[in-house]
Amino acid sequence: MLYPLFFVAVYLSHFRLLRLPYFWDEGGYYIPAAWDFFRTGTLIPQSTVTNAHPPLPSILLAAWWHLSGYVVSGTRTLVCMVAAAGLLGVFKLARTLTNTTVAAVTVLLTAIYPIWFAQSTLAHADIFAAAFTLWGLTFYFNQNSAEAPSRLALNPIYPIYAAVMFSLAALSKETSIVTPVALVLWETTLLLQNRREPLSRRLHSSWIVALLTPILPLAAWYAYHYHHTGFVFGNPEFLRYNATANLDAYRIALCLWHRLLHLFAHMNMFVPVVCMIAAMFLPVAATNKRLPISRPALKAIGVILLANWIAFSILGGALLTRYLLPMYPLILLVCVSTWRRRLPERWLLLAALSAAAFLAGIWINPPYAFAPEDNLTYRDFIVLHQQAVRFIDLKYPQATVLTAWPATSELNRSELGYTNHPVKTTPILNFSLDQIGKAAADPGSYDVALIFSTKWAPPANRVNLGRQNESADTKYFDFHRDLSPSEVATILHGEVVWQAHRRGEWAAVLHFPPYR
Repeated sequence: MLYPLFFVAVYLSHFRLLRLPYFWDEGGYYIPAAWDFFRTGTLIPQSTVTNAHPPLPSILLAAWWHLSGYVVSGTRTLVCMVAAAGLLGVFKLARTLTNTTVAAVTVLLTAIYPIWFAQSTLAHADIFAAAFTLWGLTFYFNQNSAEAPSRLALNPIYPIYAAVMFSLAALSKETSIVTPVALVLWETTLLLQNRREPLSRRLHSSWIVALLTPILPLAAWYAYHYHHTGFVFGNPEFLRYNATANLDAYRIALCLWHRLLHLFAHMNMFVPVVCMIAAMFLPVAATNKRLPISRPALKAIGVILLANWIAFSILGGALLTRYLLPMYPLILLVCVSTWRRRLPERWLLLAALSAAAFLAGIWINPPYAFAPEDNLTYRDFIVLHQQAVRFIDLKYPQATVLTAWPATSELNRSELGYTNHPVKTTPILNFSLDQIGKAAADPGSYDVALIFSTKWAPPANRVNLGRQNESADTKYFDFHRDLSPSEVATILHGEVVWQAHRRGEWAAVLHFPPYR
């Protein structure tokens, strides 16, 4: 009965975002893959590079498009539905481990946490995987409470439910397998500790089998992918970028630090975490009968967070925070539970402080480089690109446009919502001095350029906490400095005919005379 309420709240809070064209990886992979399945029924993308991501998001999107029609607002409505389902899982999980009040506050903080808020309308696989993972954890913790042995006899269906949910998560995003595998290791440890107790052996053995089950459908998908493409984990370049090229000790250490900040500090997450740490130094009043999260559950949550922290410090070429999406509700649940336990009379003030910090983070950018999809900066990016593409459509409809990804897809693929007809492009990697120099060597291959900020970073005259890490970020994480429109115009001998800025994001259109 709560689901319609959750959906309406998510839908209305994102109403102004529902008609935005597709953004970054949406247009680069997920929408083209679903579009191919929608039109041809093939699970292997044909119009974009295949990278072995499991097909469940494509299947769900294509099925929904048969009902809503292929419109951007329909896609984003489906994502709102999935986000609401994930929040319902957070509520059920939190209420199972604590009580209704803590659950309600945890859901509210999760919903307005900038990263979750931004991802709640973006058609990335991560929101699908997060919703299924959280429901898998709900069934896992519902069974594995303090009275778990007796519950096993009464509710043997919970391991099956959890296996199904974790399997769906793995078929949404392959890296979701990290969470059930981490719980397998945890259950194996408990099995060894309690091997003399028959009921405990039965409990832990049942969960080990259930939590290993998601490996089977994921392996089946990879076998299918190999049969049709000859690659198991996607094309060699995708595998290199996301796995083999990352096995450098210094890079892993650097990623561990970044991921630690992503989990406990990024987008004002430090506010509830610092409040929790401070509250832990306060004694628990003797009259306080409120029970915290049970110790076994806390240990299991710790194992999940540790496994995801390490795994996503090794896997993935880009350190995107959406990979950690299901971890944030767990952190917030522990924070809220601790506040209520230690400050029974004033814990709601800490919740209000955290909520204010999160709401500010949705619109106010932090003083360091970050991915635009971590808050509403992605909307600024999309609006600028809409305006730039519209300008090109009106002024230079037959032009060949020099630009970089994702604008190449925005101009080439009319189904992404930026243009009504494909526009020819000459692609470069970015707008750094090196790439613009290469473009200058072949001036006859384009007559218009669409340049934009490919990386968000604080302006030069503002505080930048990440400035000291730029050399390492350049080496390992593709950080670079884009040239300004005037600098590009000077090098390429063109004229800036349109430009605009929005909160650190910028875009410009340059025109080049034919007599260059």
